[in-house]
Amino acid sequence: MSIDKTAVETTPKSNNFIHQIIDSDLQSDHAPVKIVTRFPPEPNGYLHIGHAKSICLNFGTAEKYQGVCHLRFDDTNPEKESQEYIDAIKRDITWLGFSWHEQIKYTSSYFEQLYLWAVYLIEQGRAYVCDLTAEQAREYRGNFTTPGKNSPYRERSIAENLALFAAMKAGEFAEGHCSLRAKIDMQSSNMNMRDPMLYRILNVAHHQTGSDWCIYPIYDFAHGQSDAIEGVTHSICTLEFEGHRPLYDWFIDNLPVPAIPRQYEFSRLELNYTVTSKRKLKQLVDLKVVFGWDDPRMPTISGMRRRGYTAAAIKNFCEMVGVTRANGVVDVAMLESAVREDLEKNAKRAMCVINPLKITISNFAEGQCELLSLPVHPKLEMGNRELPFSRHLYIEKEDFSEDTSLGRKKFKRLVIGDYVRLRGAYVIKAEQVIRDDNDQIVEVVASLVPRTVGANPAPEFKPRGVIHWVSAEHALPCELRIYGRLFTDPSPDKDKEKSFIELVNPDSLQVIKQAWAEPSLKMAAVESAYQFERTGYFVADSDSTAEKLVFNQTIALRESKGK
Repeated sequence: MSIDKTAVETTPKSNNFIHQIIDSDLQSDHAPVKIVTRFPPEPNGYLHIGHAKSICLNFGTAEKYQGVCHLRFDDTNPEKESQEYIDAIKRDITWLGFSWHEQIKYTSSYFEQLYLWAVYLIEQGRAYVCDLTAEQAREYRGNFTTPGKNSPYRERSIAENLALFAAMKAGEFAEGHCSLRAKIDMQSSNMNMRDPMLYRILNVAHHQTGSDWCIYPIYDFAHGQSDAIEGVTHSICTLEFEGHRPLYDWFIDNLPVPAIPRQYEFSRLELNYTVTSKRKLKQLVDLKVVFGWDDPRMPTISGMRRRGYTAAAIKNFCEMVGVTRANGVVDVAMLESAVREDLEKNAKRAMCVINPLKITISNFAEGQCELLSLPVHPKLEMGNRELPFSRHLYIEKEDFSEDTSLGRKKFKRLVIGDYVRLRGAYVIKAEQVIRDDNDQIVEVVASLVPRTVGANPAPEFKPRGVIHWVSAEHALPCELRIYGRLFTDPSPDKDKEKSFIELVNPDSLQVIKQAWAEPSLKMAAVESAYQFERTGYFVADSDSTAEKLVFNQTIALRESKGK
């Protein structure tokens, strides 16, 4: 499929600078026949919100220009990689609504070709086997103020380098004994160009190639060449790779690659109150600060999914953030707002009482049950749900006061001697409180006003407000998990005085063991989203059982200042 240039010409100018570059490329004399992008995660952890932005950019760009996007695992470090991570990454991309072109690709599939290209560099006098230890190599490399100096092994002959590299491949040397390095410029102001390593010895089995190899290419060497093999036209990555671009181009220029991709960098997505380093996220998992990679407090895609964030909300958020070259930190409230907006439109409605207070309706017979009907959603056609109404109900304790001096504008809930409407049901009047031996209110006796279901009561029965409720005899026991921010500091990665682990919020999880939900939730499927009226947005968790439902709080109904 070729690109429709007419469509590109008539498309409004994008504020996405990557797309502006592509638009320009497509109007040039050397326009690519097809735009090819790639998403190249290293399978050494779960994807997080920053990766979501890259996924949306790479896959979204391919969709916009009728091109293709490859999913390629840059699996050059088998010590830290696993099939678990590969499976999780595939799952996350699919959940976000994207699909990759053809079969999944692996850098490890190109190991033989990469080896041959390394041999080619040696034959051209542009690579050599170096016996410096890692510590010695760092010393020789210099720093930003001190130029590097040549390795004493830099001038080995081509024949000697070929023989040594073959011996490395054959497993004749121990780990760390030597490495293959590019011969570029030890005086370069760009540290990445100071004879970078191409191959190191690593006696570790690979999750794709098994024990076929004992030498592995460095990411910087493998990445650009893998792009070239796949015919990538626009290699899009984050700004921390900007300094690596000259090396990327050096390899492309000095190897007989089948295509010439170009690298473009954009600013990575950083959120406050969040860490996105996979190393640090793994530390949170390993130290059991969280329950796993999919803990709803984690900024991983799987964690956000379990918390009830929707794919649509995440993609909308990434669109709102935009694609620029300006680094900055985005307020996590912006992500929460996108989630709230999506759930407000699409989440089913239900009632759940978190801190129950028993209400007994004095003029409703014991054992009597009346089925009431409420819409599943106030605006969308989702049908109705049945709510049993009985003599004994639960309401929230905070929705009742025996202080009769409270004005209606100040307290729009149930007060002794006054009226309130039960959501979708009757208007009731509180008449009496019942206390336990500790003088705590354990029950309120009330009476219902007949013929007030779905109708406006007479003026003398005007209710203070509307509260939610459930039938005590029919309600389902459920566990609610309420989440706060995982860190107490808005910049947990930047604090020089404390480790980010010390900044973990000890109150980031509150578990409510005995809440009561309306019986329609018995059929709630895992990941089903609900607005618990007047409480917040919740999602059914995979820990639910036949005996007890479990819901994660996705987000409050509105932003809480100082949260």
